[in-house]
Amino acid sequence: MENQTLGKDILLLEGLQVTPQSSTPAFILLLLIYIFIMVSNIGLVVLIFMDRSLHQPMYLLFCNMSINDVFGATAIIPRLLSDMLIPSTERYIHYIDCVLQAFCAHIYAGASHTVLMVMAFDRYVAICNALRYTSIMTNRMVVKLLVSAWGVVFVMVLILIGLSVRLSRCRSIIFNPFCDNASLFKLSCESILINNIYSLGYTAVLLGSSICSIMLTYLRITMVCLSSKNKVLNTKALQTCATHLAVYIIMYFTDTLNIILHRFPELSEQRKLAAIMLRTVPPITHPVIYGLQIKTVRQKILILFTRKSMTDLPIC
Repeated sequence: MENQTLGKDILLLEGLQVTPQSSTPAFILLLLIYIFIMVSNIGLVVLIFMDRSLHQPMYLLFCNMSINDVFGATAIIPRLLSDMLIPSTERYIHYIDCVLQAFCAHIYAGASHTVLMVMAFDRYVAICNALRYTSIMTNRMVVKLLVSAWGVVFVMVLILIGLSVRLSRCRSIIFNPFCDNASLFKLSCESILINNIYSLGYTAVLLGSSICSIMLTYLRITMVCLSSKNKVLNTKALQTCATHLAVYIIMYFTDTLNIILHRFPELSEQRKLAAIMLRTVPPITHPVIYGLQIKTVRQKILILFTRKSMTDLPIC
């Protein structure tokens, strides 16, 4: 397979390796997952934008997370679904499309961390500086934080992918369910030392800064809650923070698992599964956790469905 001759800009994407008997169930399952991701996340965004009472920093940050989830899932899952319908020897992808998919995949992964860091800062200000929250977290400040969160990731990923694109190619097979940076630089026979150094540095900075900021933020929030005598406020604060922390742990676990498995070539099938989990598990859990655990959002959803059911009742 490695010596197979393809067009200069045409790559063979290995995709998911499923048996003919399991291809249909796997396709249906992945399709249902994608539909749920799209409906739930877009529904949450529409709900927040339609209800003016939810036009607050915390909920606008939820919107950014949902938009990122839709973006990440759309960059990966439709291609996976189409590849499952054709033989593994005919899963071709143009090099430009592969680069674009890799770029989108890394933007999604990076923005997941930076947006959660902004959300942690928002919760810190809301709990530890409650009296100054409205003066600190203005619309202007929220826009600045979000532009920074997306802008930093955009620049870092642009350099990451650019270092791989500069390399000449001597191979034409992507041993992965979808294109990512590692798949791109593995197509080259040149030295990839610079790519490995930058990739490891990028990963260390992104994961290190996110976990440090999350830990410091919630340590400070915990100290404030323990010193406060307002039990109602403490319960509300801990509930919101627990929701945020649960989202972060799920994302961090799937991200770390994928990175670790990349270092073990003999675990290629497990790595493929982990890579797909990284693009499906967080987008599934985010709207469920935010929609069901955040009381205000849950109440708005219940009101929306109650109104819908009332309008569907027959008039006597």
